[in-house]
Amino acid sequence: MDRLAIKEALLQSLGIDPAHSRILVVGLGKTGVSVALFLHRLGIRFAVVDSRRKERTLLDELLQEVPDTPVFTGGFHEAAFDVATHLVVSPGVALTERVIEHARANGARILSDIDLFACAVDRPVAAITGSNGKSTVTTMLGNMAEAAGIETAVGGNLGTPALDLLESHAELYVLELSSFQLERTSRLRAAAATVLNVTADHMDRYRDMADYARQKQKIFAGQGVMVLNADDPVVAAMREPGRRTLTFGLTEAADFHVQSIDGREWLCHAGQSLLPVQGLQVTGRHNVANALAALALGRALALPGSAMCQALREFKGLAHRMQKVAEIDGVTWINDSKATNIGACVAALQGVQKKVILIAGGDCKGADMRELAPAVQDKARAVVLLGKDAPLITQAISSAVPVYPAEDLQEAVKIAAGLANPGESVLLSPACASLDQFKNYQERGEKFIAAVRSLAA
Repeated sequence: MDRLAIKEALLQSLGIDPAHSRILVVGLGKTGVSVALFLHRLGIRFAVVDSRRKERTLLDELLQEVPDTPVFTGGFHEAAFDVATHLVVSPGVALTERVIEHARANGARILSDIDLFACAVDRPVAAITGSNGKSTVTTMLGNMAEAAGIETAVGGNLGTPALDLLESHAELYVLELSSFQLERTSRLRAAAATVLNVTADHMDRYRDMADYARQKQKIFAGQGVMVLNADDPVVAAMREPGRRTLTFGLTEAADFHVQSIDGREWLCHAGQSLLPVQGLQVTGRHNVANALAALALGRALALPGSAMCQALREFKGLAHRMQKVAEIDGVTWINDSKATNIGACVAALQGVQKKVILIAGGDCKGADMRELAPAVQDKARAVVLLGKDAPLITQAISSAVPVYPAEDLQEAVKIAAGLANPGESVLLSPACASLDQFKNYQERGEKFIAAVRSLAA
Protein backbone atom coordinates (compact mmCIF):
# COMPACT_ATOMS: atom_id res chain seq x y z
CA MET A 1 0.00 0.00 0.00
CA ASP A 2 1.43 3.42 -0.93
CA ARG A 3 1.85 6.24 1.57
CA LEU A 4 -1.12 8.26 0.38
CA ALA A 5 -3.38 5.23 0.79
CA ILE A 6 -2.01 4.54 4.27
CA LYS A 7 -2.55 8.15 5.35
CA GLU A 8 -6.10 8.03 4.06
CA ALA A 9 -6.72 4.78 5.97
CA LEU A 10 -5.30 6.33 9.14
CA LEU A 11 -7.62 9.30 8.72
CA GLN A 12 -10.72 7.25 8.00
CA SER A 13 -10.13 4.52 10.58
CA LEU A 14 -8.32 6.29 13.40
CA GLY A 15 -9.00 9.99 12.83
CA ILE A 16 -5.30 10.78 12.36
CA ASP A 17 -5.05 14.01 10.39
CA PRO A 18 -1.42 14.95 9.65
CA ALA A 19 -2.31 18.63 9.69
CA HIS A 20 -4.07 18.74 13.05
CA SER A 21 -3.52 15.54 15.05
CA ARG A 22 -0.96 15.52 17.84
CA ILE A 23 0.38 12.00 18.29
CA LEU A 24 2.11 11.02 21.54
CA VAL A 25 4.08 7.77 21.46
CA VAL A 26 4.06 6.38 25.00
CA GLY A 27 7.02 4.10 25.69
CA LEU A 28 10.45 4.13 24.05
CA GLY A 29 11.07 0.40 23.74
CA LYS A 30 11.36 -1.46 20.42
CA THR A 31 7.66 -1.02 19.75
CA GLY A 32 7.71 2.71 20.52
CA VAL A 33 10.68 3.29 18.21
CA SER A 34 8.93 1.36 15.42
CA VAL A 35 5.84 3.56 15.84
CA ALA A 36 7.89 6.75 15.79
CA LEU A 37 9.77 5.77 12.63
CA PHE A 38 6.54 4.69 10.93
CA LEU A 39 4.92 8.06 11.64
CA HIS A 40 8.04 9.93 10.51
CA ARG A 41 8.10 8.12 7.15
CA LEU A 42 4.52 9.22 6.59
CA GLY A 43 5.32 12.83 7.49
CA ILE A 44 3.10 12.76 10.60
CA ARG A 45 4.37 14.79 13.54
CA PHE A 46 4.72 13.15 16.94
CA ALA A 47 6.39 13.34 20.33
CA VAL A 48 7.73 10.52 22.51
CA VAL A 49 7.45 10.08 26.27
CA ASP A 50 8.88 7.41 28.55
CA SER A 51 8.70 7.07 32.31
CA ARG A 52 12.25 5.71 32.44
CA ARG A 53 15.58 6.98 31.26
CA LYS A 54 15.90 4.48 28.45
CA GLU A 55 19.00 2.80 27.09
CA ARG A 56 20.84 5.21 24.85
CA THR A 57 20.86 2.74 21.93
CA LEU A 58 17.09 2.97 21.35
CA LEU A 59 17.00 6.74 21.79
CA ASP A 60 20.05 7.18 19.57
CA GLU A 61 18.43 5.00 16.88
CA LEU A 62 15.41 7.28 16.84
CA LEU A 63 17.32 10.57 16.99
CA GLN A 64 19.72 9.49 14.27
CA GLU A 65 16.82 9.26 11.80
CA VAL A 66 14.60 11.96 13.31
CA PRO A 67 16.94 14.39 15.09
CA ASP A 68 14.25 16.96 15.96
CA THR A 69 11.97 14.48 17.77
CA PRO A 70 10.48 15.97 20.96
CA VAL A 71 11.47 13.38 23.59
CA PHE A 72 10.44 13.42 27.26
CA THR A 73 12.12 10.81 29.50
CA GLY A 74 12.43 10.19 33.19
CA GLY A 75 8.70 10.50 33.85
CA PHE A 76 5.29 10.92 32.23
CA HIS A 77 5.15 14.68 31.61
CA GLU A 78 1.54 15.80 31.98
CA ALA A 79 1.90 18.66 29.52
CA ALA A 80 2.67 16.21 26.71
CA PHE A 81 -0.46 14.18 27.49
CA ASP A 82 -2.66 17.26 27.85
CA VAL A 83 -2.18 18.35 24.23
CA ALA A 84 -2.29 14.89 22.62
CA THR A 85 -5.20 13.89 20.37
CA HIS A 86 -3.94 10.29 20.06
CA LEU A 87 -1.83 8.12 22.36
CA VAL A 88 -0.03 5.16 20.81
CA VAL A 89 0.69 3.18 23.97
CA SER A 90 3.38 0.53 24.01
CA PRO A 91 2.44 -2.90 25.46
CA GLY A 92 4.63 -2.47 28.53
CA VAL A 93 2.69 0.58 29.72
CA ALA A 94 -0.52 -0.04 31.67
CA LEU A 95 -3.61 1.85 30.51
CA THR A 96 -4.41 2.51 34.17
CA GLU A 97 -1.60 5.07 34.43
CA ARG A 98 -3.18 8.24 35.80
CA VAL A 99 -1.99 10.47 32.95
CA ILE A 100 -3.35 8.05 30.34
CA GLU A 101 -6.75 7.81 32.03
CA HIS A 102 -6.84 11.61 32.31
CA ALA A 103 -5.95 12.05 28.62
CA ARG A 104 -8.63 9.57 27.57
CA ALA A 105 -11.21 11.39 29.72
CA ASN A 106 -10.25 14.58 27.85
CA GLY A 107 -10.92 12.96 24.48
CA ALA A 108 -7.57 11.49 23.47
CA ARG A 109 -7.87 8.29 21.45
CA ILE A 110 -5.88 5.26 22.70
CA LEU A 111 -4.19 3.22 19.95
CA SER A 112 -1.64 0.45 19.57
CA ASP A 113 1.06 -0.18 17.01
CA ILE A 114 -1.21 -2.98 15.72
CA ASP A 115 -3.93 -0.43 14.89
CA LEU A 116 -1.42 1.49 12.76
CA PHE A 117 -0.24 -1.76 11.18
CA ALA A 118 -3.81 -2.79 10.34
CA CYS A 119 -4.32 0.49 8.43
CA ALA A 120 -1.14 -0.04 6.43
CA VAL A 121 -1.29 -3.74 5.51
CA ASP A 122 -2.91 -5.02 2.33
CA ARG A 123 -1.96 -8.69 2.57
CA PRO A 124 -3.44 -11.50 4.70
CA VAL A 125 -2.58 -11.56 8.40
CA ALA A 126 -2.55 -14.58 10.70
CA ALA A 127 -2.78 -13.62 14.38
CA ILE A 128 -1.83 -15.80 17.33
CA THR A 129 -2.31 -15.25 21.05
CA GLY A 130 -2.60 -17.38 24.18
CA SER A 131 -1.10 -17.62 27.63
CA ASN A 132 1.42 -20.22 26.44
CA GLY A 133 2.80 -21.54 23.16
CA LYS A 134 2.20 -18.46 21.02
CA SER A 135 5.86 -17.96 20.04
CA THR A 136 6.20 -21.62 19.10
CA VAL A 137 3.01 -21.67 17.02
CA THR A 138 3.88 -18.35 15.37
CA THR A 139 7.27 -19.72 14.34
CA MET A 140 5.82 -23.03 13.20
CA LEU A 141 3.24 -21.29 11.01
CA GLY A 142 5.81 -18.90 9.55
CA ASN A 143 8.04 -21.87 8.68
CA MET A 144 5.08 -23.65 7.06
CA ALA A 145 4.32 -20.67 4.85
CA GLU A 146 7.98 -20.31 3.84
CA ALA A 147 8.11 -24.04 3.03
CA ALA A 148 5.11 -23.44 0.75
CA GLY A 149 7.07 -20.77 -1.13
CA ILE A 150 5.17 -17.81 0.33
CA GLU A 151 7.21 -14.75 1.28
CA THR A 152 6.29 -14.41 4.94
CA ALA A 153 7.01 -11.80 7.61
CA VAL A 154 6.90 -13.02 11.22
CA GLY A 155 6.89 -10.80 14.29
CA GLY A 156 4.75 -8.65 16.55
CA ASN A 157 5.21 -9.57 20.20
CA LEU A 158 7.89 -12.01 18.98
CA GLY A 159 11.07 -10.52 17.55
CA THR A 160 10.45 -7.78 14.99
CA PRO A 161 7.76 -5.18 15.81
CA ALA A 162 4.77 -5.40 13.47
CA LEU A 163 5.31 -1.99 11.84
CA ASP A 164 8.89 -2.86 10.93
CA LEU A 165 7.61 -5.91 9.04
CA LEU A 166 5.90 -3.62 6.51
CA GLU A 167 9.28 -2.86 4.96
CA SER A 168 9.54 -6.51 3.83
CA HIS A 169 6.72 -6.42 1.21
CA ALA A 170 5.58 -9.87 2.37
CA GLU A 171 2.73 -11.90 0.88
CA LEU A 172 1.64 -13.05 4.36
CA TYR A 173 2.12 -11.62 7.86
CA VAL A 174 2.18 -13.90 10.90
CA LEU A 175 1.84 -11.98 14.16
CA GLU A 176 2.22 -13.07 17.75
CA LEU A 177 0.07 -10.75 19.85
CA SER A 178 0.02 -10.31 23.62
CA SER A 179 -3.03 -9.42 25.69
CA PHE A 180 -1.45 -6.01 26.26
CA GLN A 181 -1.36 -5.36 22.51
CA LEU A 182 -4.89 -6.64 21.99
CA GLU A 183 -6.47 -4.63 24.80
CA ARG A 184 -5.67 -1.39 22.95
CA THR A 185 -6.31 -2.67 19.40
CA SER A 186 -9.55 -2.16 17.49
CA ARG A 187 -8.75 -2.26 13.75
CA LEU A 188 -7.08 -5.62 13.12
CA ARG A 189 -9.08 -8.04 10.96
CA ALA A 190 -7.02 -11.23 10.64
CA ALA A 191 -7.63 -13.77 7.89
CA ALA A 192 -7.04 -16.49 10.51
CA ALA A 193 -6.67 -16.09 14.25
CA THR A 194 -6.33 -18.23 17.34
CA VAL A 195 -6.41 -18.09 21.10
CA LEU A 196 -4.30 -21.12 22.00
CA ASN A 197 -5.21 -21.29 25.69
CA VAL A 198 -6.08 -19.11 28.67
CA THR A 199 -4.35 -19.71 32.00
CA ALA A 200 -3.59 -17.29 34.83
CA ASP A 201 -1.09 -14.62 33.78
CA HIS A 202 -0.65 -10.87 34.24
CA MET A 203 -3.11 -10.81 37.12
CA ASP A 204 -1.33 -7.65 38.27
CA ARG A 205 -2.71 -5.93 35.13
CA TYR A 206 -6.25 -7.39 34.92
CA ARG A 207 -9.22 -7.39 37.26
CA ASP A 208 -9.74 -11.15 36.96
CA MET A 209 -9.46 -14.09 34.56
CA ALA A 210 -12.64 -13.09 32.73
CA ASP A 211 -11.16 -9.66 31.97
CA TYR A 212 -7.91 -11.26 30.79
CA ALA A 213 -9.81 -13.68 28.51
CA ARG A 214 -11.87 -10.79 27.02
CA GLN A 215 -8.69 -9.05 25.93
CA LYS A 216 -7.43 -12.24 24.27
CA GLN A 217 -10.76 -12.68 22.47
CA LYS A 218 -10.29 -9.35 20.64
CA ILE A 219 -8.01 -11.20 18.24
CA PHE A 220 -11.17 -12.61 16.59
CA ALA A 221 -12.47 -9.22 15.41
CA GLY A 222 -13.73 -9.37 11.81
CA GLN A 223 -14.85 -12.40 9.84
CA GLY A 224 -11.65 -14.43 9.46
CA VAL A 225 -11.33 -18.10 10.37
CA MET A 226 -11.46 -18.78 14.11
CA VAL A 227 -9.04 -21.48 15.29
CA LEU A 228 -10.10 -22.71 18.74
CA ASN A 229 -8.60 -25.05 21.30
CA ALA A 230 -11.25 -27.70 21.89
CA ASP A 231 -9.47 -28.80 25.10
CA ASP A 232 -9.72 -25.36 26.74
CA PRO A 233 -13.30 -24.57 27.82
CA VAL A 234 -12.61 -20.83 28.07
CA VAL A 235 -11.36 -20.75 24.47
CA ALA A 236 -14.00 -23.14 23.14
CA ALA A 237 -16.69 -20.80 24.51
CA MET A 238 -15.37 -17.99 22.26
CA ARG A 239 -16.95 -19.60 19.17
CA GLU A 240 -19.18 -17.12 17.29
CA PRO A 241 -22.28 -18.25 15.35
CA GLY A 242 -21.90 -18.01 11.58
CA ARG A 243 -18.10 -17.86 11.60
CA ARG A 244 -15.92 -20.44 9.88
CA THR A 245 -14.21 -22.30 12.72
CA LEU A 246 -11.50 -24.95 12.96
CA THR A 247 -10.64 -26.70 16.22
CA PHE A 248 -7.53 -28.44 17.51
CA GLY A 249 -6.98 -30.64 20.52
CA LEU A 250 -5.48 -33.84 21.84
CA THR A 251 -8.78 -35.72 21.61
CA GLU A 252 -10.48 -36.99 18.46
CA ALA A 253 -13.41 -34.60 18.94
CA ALA A 254 -11.32 -31.76 17.42
CA ASP A 255 -10.83 -31.15 13.68
CA PHE A 256 -7.05 -31.43 14.13
CA HIS A 257 -6.34 -34.11 16.71
CA VAL A 258 -4.15 -36.99 17.87
CA GLN A 259 -5.17 -40.50 16.92
CA SER A 260 -3.60 -43.90 17.58
CA ILE A 261 -3.13 -45.91 14.36
CA ASP A 262 -1.49 -49.35 14.44
CA GLY A 263 0.12 -48.60 17.79
CA ARG A 264 1.55 -45.21 16.79
CA GLU A 265 0.25 -41.75 17.57
CA TRP A 266 -0.45 -39.50 14.59
CA LEU A 267 -1.36 -35.87 14.03
CA CYS A 268 -4.61 -36.10 12.09
CA HIS A 269 -7.20 -33.96 10.35
CA ALA A 270 -10.76 -35.29 10.35
CA GLY A 271 -9.41 -38.81 10.85
CA GLN A 272 -6.81 -38.56 8.06
CA SER A 273 -3.24 -39.13 9.26
CA LEU A 274 -0.77 -36.31 8.52
CA LEU A 275 2.41 -36.84 10.54
CA PRO A 276 3.48 -39.27 13.28
CA VAL A 277 3.97 -37.62 16.66
CA GLN A 278 7.43 -39.23 16.73
CA GLY A 279 8.23 -37.19 13.62
CA LEU A 280 8.31 -34.01 15.71
CA GLN A 281 11.69 -32.92 17.05
CA VAL A 282 10.06 -31.02 19.94
CA THR A 283 8.84 -32.95 22.96
CA GLY A 284 5.92 -32.75 25.36
CA ARG A 285 2.14 -32.91 24.93
CA HIS A 286 1.97 -29.12 24.86
CA ASN A 287 4.12 -29.13 21.72
CA VAL A 288 1.85 -31.73 20.12
CA ALA A 289 -1.03 -29.31 20.76
CA ASN A 290 1.08 -26.46 19.33
CA ALA A 291 1.71 -28.45 16.15
CA LEU A 292 -2.02 -29.15 15.79
CA ALA A 293 -2.80 -25.44 16.22
CA ALA A 294 -0.27 -24.52 13.53
CA LEU A 295 -1.77 -27.13 11.18
CA ALA A 296 -5.26 -25.69 11.75
CA LEU A 297 -4.05 -22.16 11.04
CA GLY A 298 -2.23 -23.36 7.93
CA ARG A 299 -5.39 -25.07 6.74
CA ALA A 300 -7.32 -21.83 7.29
CA LEU A 301 -4.77 -20.08 5.06
CA ALA A 302 -4.94 -22.87 2.41
CA LEU A 303 -1.30 -23.92 2.86
CA PRO A 304 -0.46 -27.27 1.26
CA GLY A 305 -0.31 -30.19 3.69
CA SER A 306 3.07 -31.42 2.43
CA ALA A 307 4.74 -28.07 3.19
CA MET A 308 3.14 -27.89 6.62
CA CYS A 309 4.33 -31.37 7.59
CA GLN A 310 7.82 -30.70 6.21
CA ALA A 311 8.10 -27.59 8.37
CA LEU A 312 6.95 -29.46 11.48
CA ARG A 313 9.46 -32.26 10.89
CA GLU A 314 12.29 -29.71 10.64
CA PHE A 315 11.27 -27.49 13.58
CA LYS A 316 13.72 -27.90 16.47
CA GLY A 317 12.06 -25.57 18.97
CA LEU A 318 12.83 -22.08 20.24
CA ALA A 319 15.69 -20.85 22.35
CA HIS A 320 14.81 -20.71 26.06
CA ARG A 321 11.83 -23.04 25.52
CA MET A 322 12.53 -26.60 26.73
CA GLN A 323 16.05 -26.18 25.33
CA LYS A 324 18.47 -28.96 26.25
CA VAL A 325 21.64 -27.27 27.49
CA ALA A 326 23.86 -30.17 28.54
CA GLU A 327 24.05 -33.61 30.08
CA ILE A 328 26.48 -33.73 33.00
CA ASP A 329 27.15 -36.90 35.00
CA GLY A 330 23.89 -38.39 33.77
CA VAL A 331 21.81 -35.30 34.63
CA THR A 332 20.01 -33.44 31.82
CA TRP A 333 19.89 -29.64 32.13
CA ILE A 334 16.93 -27.90 30.44
CA ASN A 335 16.46 -24.18 29.87
CA ASP A 336 12.79 -23.16 29.85
CA SER A 337 13.32 -19.53 30.86
CA LYS A 338 10.44 -18.47 28.58
CA ALA A 339 8.02 -20.10 31.05
CA THR A 340 6.91 -16.82 32.62
CA ASN A 341 3.62 -18.07 34.08
CA ILE A 342 2.20 -21.07 35.92
CA GLY A 343 0.63 -22.70 32.87
CA ALA A 344 3.94 -22.74 30.99
CA CYS A 345 5.77 -24.25 33.97
CA VAL A 346 3.09 -26.93 34.38
CA ALA A 347 3.36 -27.82 30.68
CA ALA A 348 7.16 -28.04 31.00
CA LEU A 349 6.93 -30.31 34.05
CA GLN A 350 4.46 -32.58 32.29
CA GLY A 351 6.75 -32.76 29.24
CA VAL A 352 9.67 -34.27 31.21
CA GLN A 353 9.46 -38.03 31.61
CA LYS A 354 11.32 -38.55 34.90
CA LYS A 355 11.48 -36.64 38.17
CA VAL A 356 13.07 -33.19 38.02
CA ILE A 357 14.81 -30.67 40.20
CA LEU A 358 12.89 -27.50 39.36
CA ILE A 359 14.48 -24.04 39.46
CA ALA A 360 11.75 -21.38 39.64
CA GLY A 361 10.89 -17.92 40.92
CA GLY A 362 10.94 -14.25 39.99
CA ASP A 363 7.99 -11.85 39.72
CA CYS A 364 4.77 -13.90 39.86
CA LYS A 365 2.67 -10.96 38.54
CA GLY A 366 -0.10 -11.45 41.07
CA ALA A 367 -0.78 -15.11 40.17
CA ASP A 368 -2.02 -17.60 42.76
CA MET A 369 1.06 -19.82 43.05
CA ARG A 370 -0.92 -22.53 44.85
CA GLU A 371 -2.02 -23.59 41.34
CA LEU A 372 1.55 -24.79 40.76
CA ALA A 373 1.52 -27.24 43.69
CA PRO A 374 -0.18 -30.29 42.05
CA ALA A 375 2.23 -30.41 39.09
CA VAL A 376 5.22 -29.83 41.37
CA GLN A 377 4.11 -32.63 43.68
CA ASP A 378 3.64 -34.97 40.72
CA LYS A 379 6.85 -34.26 38.78
CA ALA A 380 9.44 -32.49 40.99
CA ARG A 381 11.61 -34.13 43.65
CA ALA A 382 12.77 -30.73 44.92
CA VAL A 383 12.43 -27.05 44.01
CA VAL A 384 15.11 -24.37 44.15
CA LEU A 385 13.63 -20.87 44.41
CA LEU A 386 15.03 -17.42 43.74
CA GLY A 387 13.70 -13.92 43.05
CA LYS A 388 11.43 -11.47 44.80
CA ASP A 389 8.41 -13.76 45.11
CA ALA A 390 10.34 -16.82 46.32
CA PRO A 391 8.81 -16.52 49.84
CA LEU A 392 5.31 -16.45 48.32
CA ILE A 393 6.01 -19.54 46.20
CA THR A 394 7.58 -21.32 49.17
CA GLN A 395 4.41 -20.79 51.16
CA ALA A 396 2.34 -22.16 48.28
CA ILE A 397 4.30 -25.36 47.51
CA SER A 398 6.46 -26.28 50.53
CA SER A 399 3.92 -28.85 51.73
CA ALA A 400 4.20 -30.63 48.37
CA VAL A 401 7.97 -30.87 47.94
CA PRO A 402 11.26 -29.84 49.65
CA VAL A 403 12.18 -26.22 48.84
CA TYR A 404 15.68 -24.71 48.80
CA PRO A 405 16.29 -20.91 48.66
CA ALA A 406 18.98 -19.40 46.44
CA GLU A 407 20.31 -15.85 46.28
CA ASP A 408 20.87 -15.87 42.53
CA LEU A 409 20.76 -18.13 39.48
CA GLN A 410 24.38 -19.26 39.81
CA GLU A 411 23.76 -20.44 43.37
CA ALA A 412 20.51 -22.10 42.24
CA VAL A 413 22.44 -24.12 39.64
CA LYS A 414 24.97 -25.25 42.26
CA ILE A 415 22.22 -26.30 44.67
CA ALA A 416 20.37 -28.17 41.93
CA ALA A 417 23.58 -29.95 40.89
CA GLY A 418 23.98 -31.22 44.44
CA LEU A 419 20.39 -32.49 44.53
CA ALA A 420 20.06 -34.16 41.11
CA ASN A 421 20.66 -37.87 40.61
CA PRO A 422 21.77 -39.56 37.36
CA GLY A 423 18.78 -40.07 35.08
CA GLU A 424 17.00 -36.99 36.41
CA SER A 425 16.70 -33.49 34.88
CA VAL A 426 17.28 -30.03 36.24
CA LEU A 427 14.62 -27.79 34.73
CA LEU A 428 14.74 -23.99 34.76
CA SER A 429 11.05 -23.18 34.33
CA PRO A 430 10.47 -20.12 36.50
CA ALA A 431 6.65 -19.73 36.34
CA CYS A 432 7.42 -16.03 36.83
CA ALA A 433 8.54 -12.95 34.95
CA SER A 434 12.24 -12.14 35.00
CA LEU A 435 12.26 -8.38 35.44
CA ASP A 436 12.99 -8.43 39.17
CA GLN A 437 16.54 -9.65 38.47
CA PHE A 438 17.10 -9.63 34.70
CA LYS A 439 16.44 -7.46 31.64
CA ASN A 440 14.23 -10.17 30.13
CA TYR A 441 13.71 -13.93 30.02
CA GLN A 442 16.42 -14.21 27.34
CA GLU A 443 19.06 -12.81 29.71
CA ARG A 444 17.84 -15.15 32.46
CA GLY A 445 18.17 -18.11 30.10
CA GLU A 446 21.63 -17.09 28.91
CA LYS A 447 22.87 -16.75 32.50
CA PHE A 448 21.49 -20.20 33.26
CA ILE A 449 23.28 -21.65 30.24
CA ALA A 450 26.53 -19.95 31.30
CA ALA A 451 26.21 -21.28 34.86
CA VAL A 452 25.56 -24.84 33.61
CA ARG A 453 28.52 -24.71 31.23
CA SER A 454 30.70 -23.37 34.03
CA LEU A 455 29.56 -26.33 36.12
CA ALA A 456 30.49 -28.71 33.31
CA ALA A 457 33.92 -27.12 32.98
